[in-house]
Amino acid sequence: MASGEALTTSAYIVHHLTNNTVGEGFWTLHLDTLFVSGIIGLVAFLGMAKVAKQASSGVPGPLQSFIEILVTFVDQQVKDTYHGRSPLVTPLAITIFVWVFLMNAMDLIPVDFLPLILGVFGIHYLKVVPTTDPNLTFAMSLSVFAIMIVMGIKVKGAGGFFHEVVAVPFGIKLAPVNILFRVIEDIAKPISLSLRLFGNMYAGEMVFILIALLGVWQLPLALPWALFHILIITLQAFVFMMLTIVYLSMASESHG
Repeated sequence: MASGEALTTSAYIVHHLTNNTVGEGFWTLHLDTLFVSGIIGLVAFLGMAKVAKQASSGVPGPLQSFIEILVTFVDQQVKDTYHGRSPLVTPLAITIFVWVFLMNAMDLIPVDFLPLILGVFGIHYLKVVPTTDPNLTFAMSLSVFAIMIVMGIKVKGAGGFFHEVVAVPFGIKLAPVNILFRVIEDIAKPISLSLRLFGNMYAGEMVFILIALLGVWQLPLALPWALFHILIITLQAFVFMMLTIVYLSMASESHG
């Protein structure tokens, strides 16, 4: 948004929901989504790696204690939900929870704060919450889906995996029906996983934008909504993590 430029209500909303892009058509890149999500991931996990490297067996500091609680919590969720044996699941679950939570938490920054700062440098479009971009949520869900397929083949073997596809649940004689059901089920998983996160975060961002339009009257509403939104961003990160664990558990179990 250029300095001094007045926007109507609808233009203001559209402006804040428009990505900073480069390219055209299918090959369009959402630079703000890539940049913000990448920086968040880099800072978060380099920070956690540094804490792990400096971890003490004595009395831990506040940050080490928090990370230990988080890791213990996620590890317990994996033990309760995932019934196979894989060294990948707990680290993946921790990565998903922390990364999604921090991306969601960008929603708590006032909607005009970063766009106004970057506008000084000629960057007039910025969607600061990566999880309000369906391209990111679909990319994450498709990555989970790919891991699920690879894990299924690794645990059951290629023969066992494809036998399950054609023979479950109605037996090999009804292979076309089984395949149809499997395709529908597998398509539904990444779609539901991505749209649930995107829909909730997009709606939350829209509420913040509408509150910002109230001018000075936004103050009594912004704080209660932000406090409530902390619950939403945490819940959405937890749900995405838990569904990932459930899908990987389903992929590792034999149904044949």
